[in-house]
Amino acid sequence: MTLKLTDVPSAPQQTHSVPKDWRPSATWDGNSGEITSEALPGNPNFEQLLMDHGHDPSLVEVFGPVRTSRWQVPRKGGESEWLTSFRFNIQTKVTANSIDLPALFAAAKKTKVKTPPKRTGEALVVVWADPQTGKSDHRGGTPELIARVEEKLAKLEAYIKTQKTSTAVFLNAGDSIEGFENVPSQNFTNDLSLMDQLDLEATLEWSFLKLLRDTHSDVTSATVGSNHCAWRKGKDSLGRPKDDWGLYIQRQHQRLSDEIGLGIKFTEPETWSDSLALDINGTIVGLVHGHQARPGKFVDYWSRVQHGGGALAHCDLVVSGHYHSLLIQPSGRNPYTGKPKWHLQAPTLDNGSSWWKNSAGGGSDSDPGLLVFTIGADGLNLQSLAVL
Repeated sequence: MTLKLTDVPSAPQQTHSVPKDWRPSATWDGNSGEITSEALPGNPNFEQLLMDHGHDPSLVEVFGPVRTSRWQVPRKGGESEWLTSFRFNIQTKVTANSIDLPALFAAAKKTKVKTPPKRTGEALVVVWADPQTGKSDHRGGTPELIARVEEKLAKLEAYIKTQKTSTAVFLNAGDSIEGFENVPSQNFTNDLSLMDQLDLEATLEWSFLKLLRDTHSDVTSATVGSNHCAWRKGKDSLGRPKDDWGLYIQRQHQRLSDEIGLGIKFTEPETWSDSLALDINGTIVGLVHGHQARPGKFVDYWSRVQHGGGALAHCDLVVSGHYHSLLIQPSGRNPYTGKPKWHLQAPTLDNGSSWWKNSAGGGSDSDPGLLVFTIGADGLNLQSLAVL
């Protein structure tokens, strides 16, 4: 990619020469790296800099902030010239065509359509929230996440055996992957590339969808956009709310489900919406990631969006994630349906958040878990609610 001159900071007023011990450098681990260029006159050509270091600009891109060091070097005749060294991060360029999700496809090929046992009764709801696949933190990295998810899958299978649910709904509250555009430290602490994050996350989710389909004849999967999965550059969103890696993964699941005949139904928000609602046994259930609301102020946010007539306006129950801790909050009674209103904030599945624990969360870092509950003709069954 070629950056504009406006992307590069203006020259500071310094008058020293290039230090004798200063050297250009380059690193590359196969997925990402860093380049520190030579001290150059004039404006940078980043495509040329990539080629100079052995990279194809069609396969590798510059990302994140470009840092500069500038020196005023003396020339003949008493004149001087400014030279600039550019330090920047690089990564494998990501396009839709470059993501083939090999592990997901391998898992799908092994999937056989089973006839689930006949059941009558309530609907099972499974909330998948904030695994942030690819993240390393105080609870570990990818191996620990896989072990944790496998444990939750086994517990879910045992929980299903205690219920007589006839339908199942998989609610993905977002932040499926960690990504690289939230904070600079992700470039150094993540243990998976973006492509591997997508591949692993899609495969983990598929194992849950397969279990639900093996045990229920009627399965629905719903996913919403989120801050970690959004198509963005730093803090800036680059597209519509539906331009989201979590939604991209669900579309791959839908394609595979249709191809092998699983018959799972999939739903996502409308193009310009960040939330959705669906009818589960006569109860209107909303799904939103939750970063739209301030901490502890979700009901205030819900009240505001009701005035706008959005997807959550008429819901009896709204499920969210984002804040990585369980919260069960009543919110009056729905004037449209007469049912009590509830907000359920799901716990996280991730490897912990030292940032939240050390600063913003004031020491709060809840245990990971998978939220499950059932919905019957009378609405949310609180007695069924569990964190696996």
